[in-house]
Amino acid sequence: MPANLLPSKIVLASNNAGKLREFSQLFSETEINIIPQSQFNVKDAIEDGLSFVENAIIKARHAAKITQHPAIADDSGIEIDALNGEPGIYSARFCGEHGNDKGHNQLVLQKMKNIPHEQRSARFQCVLAYLRHENDPTPLICQASWEGFILPGESGSNGFGYDPLFYVPEHQCSSAELSKALKNKISHRGKALQILLATLQEKYPASFH
Repeated sequence: MPANLLPSKIVLASNNAGKLREFSQLFSETEINIIPQSQFNVKDAIEDGLSFVENAIIKARHAAKITQHPAIADDSGIEIDALNGEPGIYSARFCGEHGNDKGHNQLVLQKMKNIPHEQRSARFQCVLAYLRHENDPTPLICQASWEGFILPGESGSNGFGYDPLFYVPEHQCSSAELSKALKNKISHRGKALQILLATLQEKYPASFH
């Protein structure tokens, strides 16, 4: 493949259906196909890094090694100031059960029961890592955040994860009450992916029309 061209297939190093939908929508205007690692029977990597950056690289390298395709990994989570930044990199397993959104949200609400609104500030963080191959020495790293507050209860049915608890001040609703199109534009993952797309377009202009 020419050095100035992106491959037509990039593996998403995640088995999370919600993330796959968001990535597919955000790449829909390109000719690049985002393929979930599950199509290659890739199991989740062991995320033993101590930061979003480390975990994103671990996941992308794991997928690239097994599939022999370039890989994109996202490591994201929510930082709540009143909880000293928890759950942070442990967002997906905060209540002790990986992917139990309801359990995670209930634990957050329990820990923040008596905390007033002005002290409920929080932000979603997203780090994306793109690796051209397993041994890529210079992963492409893109990071973005999304500021908001933690609601006293869940609201809305769109989105996934902590979306029903995350109040977006500029739209006066929860992340789970936003349309998919608007969320993709303003969310931490949407902003990080826009940075990634712009960077890839600059590095591989022939792959974009």
